[in-house]
Amino acid sequence: MRRSTQSFGITIAAAALSLGLVGCGGGDTGVTTSTGDLPVFKLAWSEYPSWSVFGVADMHGLIDGDEGKLGPIETEHGVDLVLLETDYDTCITLYATGETDAVCITNMDILNPAMSRKAVAILPTSTSNGADALIVAGVDDVTQLRGQPVYGLEASVSQYTFVRNLELLGENPSDHNFTNMDPAAAAQAMITGQDGYNAIVVWNPFVLETLKKRQDARVLFDSSAIPGEIVDMVVMAASSLERPGGEAAARAICDAFYQLNAKLEDPDVGDETLVALGSKFSSLGLEQMKQVVVQTDFYESSELGAALFEGDEMKQTMDKVVGFCKAYGIIETDPTVSFGAGDGADLTFTTHFMKAVAEPTP
Repeated sequence: MRRSTQSFGITIAAAALSLGLVGCGGGDTGVTTSTGDLPVFKLAWSEYPSWSVFGVADMHGLIDGDEGKLGPIETEHGVDLVLLETDYDTCITLYATGETDAVCITNMDILNPAMSRKAVAILPTSTSNGADALIVAGVDDVTQLRGQPVYGLEASVSQYTFVRNLELLGENPSDHNFTNMDPAAAAQAMITGQDGYNAIVVWNPFVLETLKKRQDARVLFDSSAIPGEIVDMVVMAASSLERPGGEAAARAICDAFYQLNAKLEDPDVGDETLVALGSKFSSLGLEQMKQVVVQTDFYESSELGAALFEGDEMKQTMDKVVGFCKAYGIIETDPTVSFGAGDGADLTFTTHFMKAVAEPTP
């Protein structure tokens, strides 16, 4: 699994998360209109930097996440996008059970649900470039961790980061004891100096919080060693794309993502937009968010997104990810993965909708 940010000492901006699904509508700028007879498509997202973009796009009035209302992007593409903000596990469940058309999810976590509900990756949003890290205290070398518990969430990108870095360092993962623990609890244990908790693998904001509050803690290795392997994405069900308006919905989702990224790059409103993004990601401030978006590299343009999905490295990455998931019992059988034309594959990566959206002008 990926990106829960329930945390010690961090105020969660969307308190309604704990109460279940909430709509995100009510943008504060732009024009909101009723939908008429336009088709409705639902996107489930949880708070993580590049997925919180959709919440901010709603805040800024680019889209209106409430059903029955439209922002200008929805009007242009002729669809009604409904945003469902909830925790990450629920997002995955909503996709698997057919209760949402699209979901914000990683390239690792989509594999299982895609084998029962065929999936199309329409948009990469970011890659972890240091946002997932092994943090240690009193440890000088990875060899010192052999046989010692390293705490983190099993069957997650944390374990993937740990195993892949061990492989790159010439270590045998079987010599290491990755021990299942919720990342918030693991970070809290290290911060408070609990005995035996001298090595944890967590993601942001827990990485930032742990390094800030535990002065002798440091990063031994992180996901910057495997750029482009942990990919945060938007995935649509193949069946939803085939519905009337499905392709327009995919274009609208891409358009919203790129238009909000254009605001982030605009020197006049970039900081303001980044602060808004932080309000949707654990209430982090400007300086923290500046660090977050370095460690969580956004695919902020269609050129960058298309280059990722069309590159040979992505094919190799998916071979690694499938192999890891099979080896660690996350999946029982290999899913079929296709690039370009789906041809009935369980998971298809496409650049069609990214390329169909004209680059927004800041």
